[in-house]
Amino acid sequence: MSGQRPGPAGPGEAPDPQEHAGPGAPPGAEGHAGAEEHPAPEHPAADGEQGAGGPEGLDELDRQILALENLQWKYQGAKEMEIRRQLNLSPTRYYQRLNVLLDSRAALAHDPMLVARLRRQRGDAG
Repeated sequence: MSGQRPGPAGPGEAPDPQEHAGPGAPPGAEGHAGAEEHPAPEHPAADGEQGAGGPEGLDELDRQILALENLQWKYQGAKEMEIRRQLNLSPTRYYQRLNVLLDSRAALAHDPMLVARLRRQRGDAG
């Protein structure tokens, strides 16, 4: 057999990670808008200033990081695997860059609800 299940998971079987994720969503991700499928090259170190990669001051990698943060992850380790696969970043580098993004006005303008939620989770006041 090819290893693919034709239908939903039976009793005692793990559910298919793509079952509720929707088209284009990474395995193990559920929910919101999916990130693009092609990997981005590792980006130079991001300091407090964001590059002028787009109209909001976010480059493609920054937008992909925010898109991954907007997904809900069903399985432990699935997010880290997608970070490596899609973005070609180590999880440590990803979270370093995400923390810089959360402090940027450009990220706040791009997705204010997501940035506010992530800032609260990080423990920021306000």
